[in-house]
Amino acid sequence: MRTVVSVTRPAPIVVSSVETQLTALVRELPRGTSGRVIVGISGSPGSGKSTLARALVRAIGPGAVYLPMDGFHLADEQLSREGLLERKGAPDTFDAFGYARLLETVRARPRHTIYAPDFDRRLEQPLAGARAIEPRDDIIVTEGNYLMLPGEAWSAVRRQLDTAWHVVTDPAVRQRRLLARHETFGKTPDAARQWVRSVDEPNARLIEAREGAADRILDLTEWVPDPESD
Repeated sequence: MRTVVSVTRPAPIVVSSVETQLTALVRELPRGTSGRVIVGISGSPGSGKSTLARALVRAIGPGAVYLPMDGFHLADEQLSREGLLERKGAPDTFDAFGYARLLETVRARPRHTIYAPDFDRRLEQPLAGARAIEPRDDIIVTEGNYLMLPGEAWSAVRRQLDTAWHVVTDPAVRQRRLLARHETFGKTPDAARQWVRSVDEPNARLIEAREGAADRILDLTEWVPDPESD
């Protein structure tokens, strides 16, 4: 059953109370034989899913670890070979099978340190082995755009999640965040607007069409995260 978690005003709400609510949901999840829980958070570009995932890991504390899907971006060289560079960020520009296999390994090998890739926005490239999931980590919070998509590879990702949440926010807020992000990392204002129009928003429509595959919908339009979560 889907649950909508809304952060609204005028009733004031403290960020930590949202984190506490979500932390409680995680702690209620049954543990499998590995003793680990994998929480997946999806959402459109700029929805705040990465900020929420990091905030949740901090709220849970020791034993929780952040694992972003973005580490499974294909490198620009590979995208160029496949003619996909101008669509970077679309579902077929990720190694979805590799992502699913890593989640499977994290669950199956709780006594081993597992290394995972990350994504460097300054370089706009994935970095191999940039994150470690250690034996003490029993709550894995992973996030990405396409966790709810159909198809063999993305369905394999979804099967590894003990619970799947989908983040929604006001589209105008998302687009402002995206424009600021693209300009921060080197695009001109015109190029940023064009990228949002031609790449980010088509991807967003694809993602939002699949929100029904989530266990919970988190409406965080009014959420103002702790600055430490940024």
